[in-house]
Amino acid sequence: MKPQYLVLAITCLAVFTAPNLGSAQENRRPVSQCQAIAQTIPKATFASFSDTLPVIPAVSEDEDVRFTYLGHSTFEIDTPGGIVIATDYNGWYRPAVTPDVVTMNKAHTTHYTLAPDPAIKHVLHGWSDVAGEKAKINLVVGDAYIRNVTTDIRFSYGLGGSQLDGNSIFIFEIAGLCIGHLGHLHYELTDAHYTEIGRLDVVMVPVDGGLTMGADSMSRVIKRLRSSLILPMHRRGPPLNAFVSMFGNGFDVNYAQDNTITVSLRTLPKKPLIYVMKDVQ
Repeated sequence: MKPQYLVLAITCLAVFTAPNLGSAQENRRPVSQCQAIAQTIPKATFASFSDTLPVIPAVSEDEDVRFTYLGHSTFEIDTPGGIVIATDYNGWYRPAVTPDVVTMNKAHTTHYTLAPDPAIKHVLHGWSDVAGEKAKINLVVGDAYIRNVTTDIRFSYGLGGSQLDGNSIFIFEIAGLCIGHLGHLHYELTDAHYTEIGRLDVVMVPVDGGLTMGADSMSRVIKRLRSSLILPMHRRGPPLNAFVSMFGNGFDVNYAQDNTITVSLRTLPKKPLIYVMKDVQ
């Protein structure tokens, strides 16, 4: 083939295949770095603050994620890319700036609000308002990929019975870290739950000793998750030692002097660390 015809053929091929490449990009799915069985991840909904094609967050071990305990079960999570997330947001405990994303659970009104600040772009409910359905969260916002795993909850205030899939464990994949917030966890997790959750490097865990689960049950969950950094929250009633005493020499405990910790994939504790922030003590 003459060189000029070869060039023409290549040019035509590029023109006719370019649209297909664009379509493939638009259909990309975020690939969980944390989930044990990545094939089970459903298609995500992308959220972008620009008009450009959303990009799946890159994994980096050199970028810091900051956690600030605001109160009850609300942590502020600040990503390296500037995204602000508030967990189990009830409107009482607020970050200093309007968060980009808030997650909620409905076991009690201290874990959600039906009247959030309208400036919050993404309000994620850990429950479904459609009977018999699960909440399904798969969202990319900036450099954070957010998904959920549902669990059952007991009805509030001693009414008896339970509600299937009424609680969500929210999982945040940021800068290579796998971060979990257990919400208002009422029952020990099943093997299926652990498989769906996958790896958690950082876990926020309720330690009230009864409103969620007893210290022994909750400690079994934490030991099974094998997280490097454990951040207690939701402490009401019993001393924190009731939870901490369930762990042996395989775990370190640090009683912090403030409510913030910064960590990256590179700086995770080598030995599991229960890090108790000031206002949880």
